[in-house]
Amino acid sequence: MSALQTLERLLKEGKISRRNFLSRVSALGMMAAVSPLLLSHTAHGATPKRGGRLRLGLAGGSTTDSLDPATITDMMMQVISQGQIRNCLVEIDQNTQPIPELAEGWEPTPDAKKWIFKLRKGVEFHNGKTMDADDVIFSINHHRGKDTKSAAKGIVDQIADIKKDGPYTVIFLLKGGNADFPFILSDYHLTISPAGSNFIDGVGTGGYILKEFEPGVRAFAVRNPNYFKTDRAWFDEVETLGIADVNARTNALKSGQIDVMNRCELKTVHLLRRTKGIQVMQQNGFKHYTYAMRCDIPPYDNNHVRLALKYAIDREQMVKTILRGYGTVGNDHPISTANRYHASELKQRRFDPERAKFHLKKAGVGNITFNLSVAEAAYVGAVDAGVLYRESATRAGINIKVVREPNDGYWSNVWMKKPWCAVFWGGRPTEDMMFSTAYAADAAWNDTFWKNPRFNELLVAARAELDEKKRRQMYVEMQALVRDDGGVVVPMFAADLSAATDKIGHGKLGVNWELDGFRCAERWWFV
Repeated sequence: MSALQTLERLLKEGKISRRNFLSRVSALGMMAAVSPLLLSHTAHGATPKRGGRLRLGLAGGSTTDSLDPATITDMMMQVISQGQIRNCLVEIDQNTQPIPELAEGWEPTPDAKKWIFKLRKGVEFHNGKTMDADDVIFSINHHRGKDTKSAAKGIVDQIADIKKDGPYTVIFLLKGGNADFPFILSDYHLTISPAGSNFIDGVGTGGYILKEFEPGVRAFAVRNPNYFKTDRAWFDEVETLGIADVNARTNALKSGQIDVMNRCELKTVHLLRRTKGIQVMQQNGFKHYTYAMRCDIPPYDNNHVRLALKYAIDREQMVKTILRGYGTVGNDHPISTANRYHASELKQRRFDPERAKFHLKKAGVGNITFNLSVAEAAYVGAVDAGVLYRESATRAGINIKVVREPNDGYWSNVWMKKPWCAVFWGGRPTEDMMFSTAYAADAAWNDTFWKNPRFNELLVAARAELDEKKRRQMYVEMQALVRDDGGVVVPMFAADLSAATDKIGHGKLGVNWELDGFRCAERWWFV
């Protein structure tokens, strides 16, 4: 019996943990030979089998959507791009650990400034081209440089240079050390396309080949017969439908028009659980809802205004009423209890009308009305949540006008445009990814336009710090800075609730993103 077979047997028998298994296999240089299925455990005791058309009914689509991975913002395109037609160098598994995908493995230098990635050989794009280092460099560079419009610019800005060493080796040279760099290369924007492509043709290496695409409405893909993962992509076809209204999605699932829906209606999910032939799936991960204030626009450039609005929200009531208990209160920073360096020692901010009045008076803005833009496109229940916020703020003497915006185009016309709006974040598996994506001064998705010198200094230092104790101290301070000075109100972290016909089989669900880390089409099957 080989060393790999021995480790696989120990894992199956529960004699070693998955983390231990991954560590030992990685040390042996055998990660590429491990079946992803081995790490997932199957649901319903069923053996995966091929066949059928998977029909997804999803919120999070817009007529402004594009197949360019640099522009992707919400669920429908995330599931189509990363979950169906493309792959990254790195995949986040069901235990929120990085494992090789298009990469075969990686090795850092001791200071974590240089990372050498070995690529899988023989992987084909949908157009027949064999993937190599040039494709990887071209795809990652699409998100780099001062002129890029990519939302991933903030997380790849740490890359000083990318070069190849032969056709199947890519070397990343970083500006500073990053012990979590493989996580970065799992980001759904950083999928790999053929060198020289325009990105909007949808050609990738994924388990499905895109045949039809109407932004925000429908996508249709068929199984890739040459997919390099022989134990994934079980369906013959995948149809992805944009269904913005949660009641329409629910009715479509109940009537058998779709097989899977995301973002269940929390008010009625208990009834859905009782429906024969339907399974409800819950993922507790990094997802959170925020209210982003643009710190570059008055009156939100005044931190007393920001603090007044943070103390004027009743978080406990919001979790109870909007999330129906499927979540936890937030503390005005984006780091979940599922994150490694969550600052549990920070005092929980609570609804305090008197402190809200104090800060509003200190702000000296007089009798002002704050316009809060909301839409169900932000998240299910966002409109009701805005009304609750208005009511609690009224008790603090603060006037909030809830402005209901159109669902279609919300992310292109309202988010990062209007001064204060409701926002949904899927979160990120590491602190550095979350902060670099949305809180770094020059991040493309810094939706509060917040620029704090100390925070940005710590962002670079913490990324390179290899001492665990020192690194934790830095991330705790960063969470405190966002909470006390940042332009974001984070009232709650929400569980992901999706539902499917009970004819769907699946393994342990990944919690890094909705629908099994966006990979339902790749990981699931019909029983």
